[in-house]
Amino acid sequence: MTLLKNNLLLVMLRKLLFFLTFFITGVTLSAQKNVKSVFVSGEEGHKSYRIPAIIALPNGHLLAFAEGRVNHAGDFGDVNIVLKISKDKGATWSKLQTVVDYDKLQAGNPAPVVDLTDPNYPKGRIFLFYNTGNNHEGEVRKGNGYREVWYKTSVDGGNTWSDEVNITTQVHRPYQPQINPAYNFKEDWRSYANTPGHAMQFESGKYKGRIFVAANHSEGNPKPQFTDYFAHGFYTDDHGKTFHLSQTVNIPGSNESTAAPLAVGRLMMNSRNQRGDEKARIVSISHDGGQTWHSSYLDKNLPDPVNEGSIIYIKIKKRKSVLAFCNAADTKKRDNLTLHISFDDGKTWKKKFVIDSNGKADNAAYSDIVFLDKKTIGILYEKENYARIVFTVVRWKRKTGTNKY
Repeated sequence: MTLLKNNLLLVMLRKLLFFLTFFITGVTLSAQKNVKSVFVSGEEGHKSYRIPAIIALPNGHLLAFAEGRVNHAGDFGDVNIVLKISKDKGATWSKLQTVVDYDKLQAGNPAPVVDLTDPNYPKGRIFLFYNTGNNHEGEVRKGNGYREVWYKTSVDGGNTWSDEVNITTQVHRPYQPQINPAYNFKEDWRSYANTPGHAMQFESGKYKGRIFVAANHSEGNPKPQFTDYFAHGFYTDDHGKTFHLSQTVNIPGSNESTAAPLAVGRLMMNSRNQRGDEKARIVSISHDGGQTWHSSYLDKNLPDPVNEGSIIYIKIKKRKSVLAFCNAADTKKRDNLTLHISFDDGKTWKKKFVIDSNGKADNAAYSDIVFLDKKTIGILYEKENYARIVFTVVRWKRKTGTNKY
């Protein structure tokens, strides 16, 4: 009897310790997962696949995008935007479809989003924003080349796509009049990239229907520590008829970005710190749907090795947004891929799931995340030194007092 009482007491103490740790200090959990390969380098006509992006359709289908690099793993060259579709929540994936082929040049940075508010398309219309370029990024920064911004749409779940639409003059500020007389902007933006990852749409409130695409650009000649880079965004309030630029984030070196809506028309943009002086994410808060930035700061609760990250909105709880953020949460290497959960508009990140970590550089790099249902989040990420892009599901909503996800 004494032994039984001692065992019961030990169980109770363990439960109490779990409760105090989880609800007071936050907790890091190892995620149970079944990893599925989606894009494998060397297969289906491409030497390498990089830069994942993923969205979910209203019918539950998942669309996974990536850059299909034909001849090598480098950023510039013959690069296509490719797509695979899953109709069973990521268990199996379709054959590869090429959505954008810019001949022998670069098409990249896919940023998909589903417009669910256009009365002309009651079943939703997919927008795929992307960039093209005619030279390496380093040369474009020097003015020896240019980048453009486009989109395509699909009204049949990604099976077919519209002709491309060039929106460069609306959302970019290049100075390349010898290429196009309209590219005559005094701001002299050079390098340019969408998010990478998904774009977003406000589902409710004052800005309901607004599509916002996080982005970044370089301004003028290259500067030390990449301080010619700045994050920004662009948005449409009329389902793609016209676009507007957001204010530029006032932190030199702010780079690849991702955004999510907050409560009461606010928006959070989370950016890569290209300077590398602080190995942490840059966070910018907008009070007007992404038009201007109320504040920008380094979030040292989100360590980062100068890499990409992805953020999504889950729900509103007590007038605060529940958010999920995923990145390689390491200050030295692209490893320790971690899903962070915030219950207070991203002020703190109490819950964490380690998705993939083995201590090796480039083990887990770029990722994108998607809301599947009230308990699960899908993660599409680069694995094993960019050998493949894989998909896994995390049960983020854990039952209190149990070991089940």
